[in-house]
Amino acid sequence: MTVALMWEARAAEGRGAELLAWVREQPLARKPLRRETFRAGQDRVLVVTWWDASYDAELPELPEPDAESVTRPVHRWRFESLGEDADH
Repeated sequence: MTVALMWEARAAEGRGAELLAWVREQPLARKPLRRETFRAGQDRVLVVTWWDASYDAELPELPEPDAESVTRPVHRWRFESLGEDADH
């Protein structure tokens, strides 16, 4: 089974580049199958990691950045892959 962990944060005013650099420097205790970083408006940063694991497996996650770097606590979600859609 493949599990995807999503980590999303919104940087404090003017600190988007700093948050992006910080998250890219954060190591994980194990290497995921894949790790991808995204950015969006309002200085949002999203990291998705894919793991070969059961849905409830204990997996390494990215930490919380310093409170002054973000506008709110990090949002985290866990998803189970249902595979690729053949006709999309």
